[in-house]
Amino acid sequence: MNASASRARRSRRTSVLAAGAVAALLVGLSACGSSDDSDSSASAASEGASAGAFPAKVATKFGEVTVDKQPRRIVALGWGDAETVLALGGQPVGASDWLPFGGEGVGPWAKGMYDKKPELIGTMEPEFEKIASLQPDLILDTKSSGDRTRYDTLKKIAPTVGVPKGGDQYKLSWEQQTTMIAAAMGVPEKGEKLIAETGKKFEAAAKAHPEFKGRTITIGSRTSEGFGVYVGGTGRIDFVERLGFKNNPKAEAQAGEGFSVSVSKENLDMLDADLTVMTPIGIPATDISGDPLYKAVPSVKAGNDIVFDDKDISQAFATDSVLSVSYALEKVVPLFAEKVAK
Repeated sequence: MNASASRARRSRRTSVLAAGAVAALLVGLSACGSSDDSDSSASAASEGASAGAFPAKVATKFGEVTVDKQPRRIVALGWGDAETVLALGGQPVGASDWLPFGGEGVGPWAKGMYDKKPELIGTMEPEFEKIASLQPDLILDTKSSGDRTRYDTLKKIAPTVGVPKGGDQYKLSWEQQTTMIAAAMGVPEKGEKLIAETGKKFEAAAKAHPEFKGRTITIGSRTSEGFGVYVGGTGRIDFVERLGFKNNPKAEAQAGEGFSVSVSKENLDMLDADLTVMTPIGIPATDISGDPLYKAVPSVKAGNDIVFDDKDISQAFATDSVLSVSYALEKVVPLFAEKVAK
């Protein structure tokens, strides 16, 4: 769901205060010399990635970013950025754990891909001094808020690939994410191959389930603060549209700059569609399925709904990385098929 305005303001204040500390720390790190020989995981960061054409250039909302040479110490901060680096053969030295998974900060679909556990970094309010101490030569923040102060602080530490134009508020597809990160890592061909392979999986799933085509779908969630539905331009909606579904028109009519819109209890009929899919966030699944008002929604009353109670499935669906979407296709499509009559 959308972060509150007060939290966003707090994040900006934190960024401003951190800028001076980051600058001071960078001076100290520079005096210590290069990190090339300090950590064996640094060299591992580029293993499996062929030497690309450098300098590499990546277009972003904040202008073109140039990466002069193959990055060896990558800090991946954006939603799903770390998994994408792993899929492309890299090894982040620092990463944000958004969902959170704990451990190495990635889902089960990426289990065992790290040679060494990365330093875990905060999400909405990353610890800039901790990032600087990792001495990165590339920072990735491709799927994030798109906040200018956050970006300006990060780029003082190392070249930073932020959101693309139109990518604010996490509106970035797994293809765009893969393309941008592959370019920054100097392995664009590997990115193209991953995208093509994953695209074929979507095509196969859509072909196997023609009953999905043209059916309306609501993709929503509930937190302790209430219900919400996701809108176009987000990973969840892109996922179901590739399968042939059409996003809930009522939700689209209310879409703003964020990736979701709130739904009051008095207006829960807005969740109605040919298929209603809900995810609990920070609450038990029964808080949704057992809610009398939710059970009164026409699609729910007719049995045409799914409430994810398997954490791995809901997180794969939410992560929307080039790795997680394949896992989600395997697990989610059969659930959809059970609910959508042929």
